[in-house]
Amino acid sequence: MSERLVIVGNGMAPGRMLEHLFEAAPGRFDVTIFNAEPRVNYNRLMLSPVLSGEKTYEEIITHGDEWYAEHGVTLHKSSPVSQIDRAAKRVVSANGLVADYDHLVIATGSSPFIPPVPGHQLEGVVTYRDLDDVDKMLAAGAGSKIVVIGGGLLGLEAAAGLKMRGMDVTVLHLAPTLMERQLDPAAGYLLENAFSERGVRVITQANTKQVLGTERVEGVELADGTVIDCSMVVMAVGIRPATGLAKESGLAVNRGIVVDDQMRTDDPHIYALGECAEHRGLCYGLVAPLYEMGQVLADTLIGQPASYQGSVTSTKLKVTGIDLFSAGDFGEGEDREEIVLRDASSGVYKRLVLKDNKIIGAVLYGETADGPWFFDLLKRGVDTQEMRDTLIFGQAYQGGTPLDPMAAVAALPDEAEICGCNGVCKGKITTTITGKGLTGLDGVRAHTKASASCGSCTHLVEQLLHLTLGEGYNPAAVQPMCACTEYGHDDVRRLIIAKGLKSIPAVMQELEWKTSCGCAKCRPALNYYLVSDWPGEYVDDGQSRFINERVHANIQKDGTYSVVPRMWGGMTNPKELRAIADVADKFAIPAVKVTGGQRIDLLGVKKEDLPGVWADLNAAGMVSGAAYAKGLRTVKTCVGSDWCRFGTQDSTGLGIRIEKFMWGAWTPAKLKLAVSGCPRNCAEATCKDIGVICVDSGYDIQFAGAAGLDIKGTELLCHADTEDEALEIIVALTQLYREQGRYLERIYKWAKRVGTPSILANVVEDLDKRRAYYERFVYSQTFAQVDPWEERVNGKDAHEFAALAEFGMPVAAE
Repeated sequence: MSERLVIVGNGMAPGRMLEHLFEAAPGRFDVTIFNAEPRVNYNRLMLSPVLSGEKTYEEIITHGDEWYAEHGVTLHKSSPVSQIDRAAKRVVSANGLVADYDHLVIATGSSPFIPPVPGHQLEGVVTYRDLDDVDKMLAAGAGSKIVVIGGGLLGLEAAAGLKMRGMDVTVLHLAPTLMERQLDPAAGYLLENAFSERGVRVITQANTKQVLGTERVEGVELADGTVIDCSMVVMAVGIRPATGLAKESGLAVNRGIVVDDQMRTDDPHIYALGECAEHRGLCYGLVAPLYEMGQVLADTLIGQPASYQGSVTSTKLKVTGIDLFSAGDFGEGEDREEIVLRDASSGVYKRLVLKDNKIIGAVLYGETADGPWFFDLLKRGVDTQEMRDTLIFGQAYQGGTPLDPMAAVAALPDEAEICGCNGVCKGKITTTITGKGLTGLDGVRAHTKASASCGSCTHLVEQLLHLTLGEGYNPAAVQPMCACTEYGHDDVRRLIIAKGLKSIPAVMQELEWKTSCGCAKCRPALNYYLVSDWPGEYVDDGQSRFINERVHANIQKDGTYSVVPRMWGGMTNPKELRAIADVADKFAIPAVKVTGGQRIDLLGVKKEDLPGVWADLNAAGMVSGAAYAKGLRTVKTCVGSDWCRFGTQDSTGLGIRIEKFMWGAWTPAKLKLAVSGCPRNCAEATCKDIGVICVDSGYDIQFAGAAGLDIKGTELLCHADTEDEALEIIVALTQLYREQGRYLERIYKWAKRVGTPSILANVVEDLDKRRAYYERFVYSQTFAQVDPWEERVNGKDAHEFAALAEFGMPVAAE
């Protein structure tokens, strides 16, 4: 019979404990969770990126509803426990739910401390602990005046996020410098300057006298008489272990719920875990110790010997663009010495505190790559005397000369901690890579959790992948988009939206591009992201496009051009054919070829003849076929039910409808579609980016095929009963790809990266999301469906045509 395990609380610590438990003893426990929040388990470390707009709630979910179902867990949402009957071994929730237990885990976390200043109960005073708090802060809206009381980790992360959302933010901090518990005064000064440069007002040594207002917040008054107008006050001055339930149950409580080395309370059937627990007189508020506790408790529950010995912690601030690391004790003392490095021009400050030649504290600002190495030396108590002269320069400089960074990572011992948030060491990562056959960052995150929380150790994990796999590691998906920036494609795109950046210069300034105007790799990508993210607001920059897109024709190896007019669904008529023939004769075009996309290609057109060719074809009602575009190319069709005796649906009509609906849309890479009228698949729909196979009952939607350098058949996405439904699915799928795809990433590569289940969830399973993607595509098309041939014939942007090779824009391969 399964043992009954009841958990009060559904935060990160019990979530990690259950992962260990299910891996080690699947099926042994019948688990019931009571969660005060109305949602599943999510990564609270990532609330700051949600607040700033860099992530969504869906992106920080740790365990979705399907995870609980898979493991047979009963999760009671919005059900805080109000009573523990220790004699009956039973818990009762505030909404009347009852559960008996053999083992009970209290994981109630902590509660924010609200200073009892006058006005602290007014509407508009909020705390910062969970998603509901984030929603309250965001409800204030852009332009609102916000006061954040508290200049520690949470307060500064809240201030940075609110500023990125367009709010006017002031931080009040009682101490002389920010984050005084984690930073020395020098680093605190640099941090204050960084926030001031971002437009956040910082007032230190600020003693709050009262919150002003009658029914809701109107301002804050300081002890010196200063009054700051605001409509919201965020209290972020500290946390206290949530011990009320334990106290009422008669358990031993000091500051937290007292536990032994096995996380057991003074009741042998009850355990405490996470921020609410007090171990050897200490309570921990950082996630790494909580995960260590979770491992110990899981081992204890299954009868394995385990002992929690306490934790040494390190800190990183999760604010984009600010690099800060702190660990250990950096206070002054007669028995201590320090090593300090300052680089004012680069904004770098490093300080190591040593005692008996061992690092006992480290503060790094502006350059934190060596933080994990210093932290490892600190935890292991390594004697640093022999490396004293070069210690401050980091691991790569030991021995007097800079080493290959890979050699520095290789030299780390297996027990060196790589991911502080999740307590993952180097050996765990490398053995998992080889044991599970992992080839990329996503796999490491899924199996070890390393870099899955705040992401600050991502670079180290990438180096371990490279170290372990050698040439077998393809880092393309996790590398910076080019040498001009440290950001990858996904981060750049998130920040474009989060910061409201609507021009290439704005992106380069705000994201601190290393070059003045970018390069041939980043400018086309930025131009696409801005076109896609801000339709109707961003003006397409022709100078940032590949040369083929700039001249609306494909350059050939002899310097002439290829011109392909659009033929809707591969259909044409005598008028169009005559126009093509007349153009070929008039301009002595040497080659006329039928393409694989059911169109006619005019090859060998001279540069000076392009406007005339466009004009004549345009006069016949033909528009550019965009054979050069990172966008919709063709929709290939068969004759379908109109003519073929095997046809089940009007495939030609649907193909024409799709193409006329979607032409002009820019996408991350070229996009080719096909519609086959029956499973005989004459239009070759099963190797396209998106394909449709018509069947008696409707339409099977296929996607993620390839028939170029890579050969890959499509995957079945779903079935549509009607043509209207098929069109909506195809358009929504395309919009999802437009919003998530990296520049030059074909659909099949995007699908492999994000996973088919994610695509199904957005396009097939959630009809509201599907409709939203569809409507965003429709809106963008109001600005996209402009024929460039007609614009050029009428003289618009004609100056671009003459500057074919300006800025070194590369030629795109068809």
